[in-house]
Amino acid sequence: MTTSDIGPGRTGDGQRFFLIAAIAMVGVTVAGFSVQLALGRSSFEAPPLVHAHAVVFMGWLVIFLLQNILIATGQVRLHRPLGWIAAAWMVPMLVLGWLVTENMIRQGNAPFFFKPLQFLVFDPVSLITFVGLTIAAIGFRRSTAWHQRLHYCAMAILLGPGIGRLMPLPLLMPWAWEATFVATLIFPLIGVVADLLRNGRVHPAWGWGIAAMMAMFLAVQAITYSPVGTTLYEAVTAGSPGASVDPLAFPAPPGPPPGAVPAA
Repeated sequence: MTTSDIGPGRTGDGQRFFLIAAIAMVGVTVAGFSVQLALGRSSFEAPPLVHAHAVVFMGWLVIFLLQNILIATGQVRLHRPLGWIAAAWMVPMLVLGWLVTENMIRQGNAPFFFKPLQFLVFDPVSLITFVGLTIAAIGFRRSTAWHQRLHYCAMAILLGPGIGRLMPLPLLMPWAWEATFVATLIFPLIGVVADLLRNGRVHPAWGWGIAAMMAMFLAVQAITYSPVGTTLYEAVTAGSPGASVDPLAFPAPPGPPPGAVPAA
């Protein structure tokens, strides 16, 4: 982010709003994963690849929050170099995100409330959209209003896993992923309302950011239910247990099979 129009001690263009929103975004994500850990649905016994993925993505949360703190306090000199570190940080995020998703699909371990093929598609497509919006934000780094809002929309995309862990996704089948996506849209819409209340108008960056998110949603749906998606699934799962899993059928939920008699 750049703050050519913001000096120390000022809160130009709603800096307080973006800082509060950043705290809320990070808080939602941390809460989602913490709840799963507390309920025993996650553990520290995951493979090293999953730990690397978690460290990198949680690192992005720290960077995002710190950048907003620096802007809100007028620390532009520290904000700019950290921004270039953030740009490089996206590379391992994209790589590790794909590898973890691919590994889960190959093992036949997609979450039971998502169709395996849909899970295979929406994770990388979400990351690609996040990277695209973040690159656009970097391109607009000399325009604070565009820069902040595009970064904000990019971050909203990453909220899916955290928000999803706070939602009763099994009860939302067969629309669990769609419901999660709608939940992530709440944050940009809050930004739209904040603009209206503060300025009496909506900055066009919100329109572009939300349009990118909608395009991502439509792309996921189109690929999932097309021959392209089927070909992708077959290529990823070739020679693995996942090859025997129906890509468009919900996996069986964890626990004993239906009709099983509990042990005495």
